[in-house]
Amino acid sequence: MTTTATNAQTDHRLREAPNEGDRPDDTHQEDIPMTQAMQEPRIRNGINVDTLYGTLDAIKAQPGLATFQFRATNTWMGGAHNRSTIKEFYGAGQTDQSRTSAWELDAGEPPILLGVNEGPNPAEYLLHALAACLTTSLVYVAAARGVRLDEVESTLEGDMDVRGALGISKDVPNRYQAIRVTFRIKSDAPVEKLAEIVARAQSRSAVFDTVASPVPVDVDFVKVA
Repeated sequence: MTTTATNAQTDHRLREAPNEGDRPDDTHQEDIPMTQAMQEPRIRNGINVDTLYGTLDAIKAQPGLATFQFRATNTWMGGAHNRSTIKEFYGAGQTDQSRTSAWELDAGEPPILLGVNEGPNPAEYLLHALAACLTTSLVYVAAARGVRLDEVESTLEGDMDVRGALGISKDVPNRYQAIRVTFRIKSDAPVEKLAEIVARAQSRSAVFDTVASPVPVDVDFVKVA
């Protein structure tokens, strides 16, 4: 009961802060009759548009709510197999406990890279994270701009020379050399509008920015008995 109440309070703070000033360019909402806005929420592409605007207004009014910390715990299972557990995160001024159970994500390697296909390898998880973040950003931007999406699919390809990862050559970067993302979108919106939304989603994707720009990563260890 305490957890539910706490999460409800956070949700209330995010949704109902005063609306002050102009919205960002990608979140201008269309004019609708006041009676309609009061009677039922607007759902577009599966997103509650009123909640979306309320969240933006709340963070604009209280910038401290924008500080988030996402967390994962990883355990080696043997060989190339390891498992990450994800549940709580910090956001909107407190640790969020809305998730009743944790997700467990198994990673491994294919036999050619000394594994036995215990799960997707970490480089493939990066492609998944990039695809998921770009797609979510695209859906949010489209909802805010009044664009209906019927279907969205994406294909990602990442090129990597594994000599860098295997320590065979110091001249080969130990990372993807290139990543390509292709969206297939079914919508009644014109091509020019979809191109605008995809570009805006790219600029709003945290994972895209993390991959495309240098991000400090600190790695440490503790010896245990």
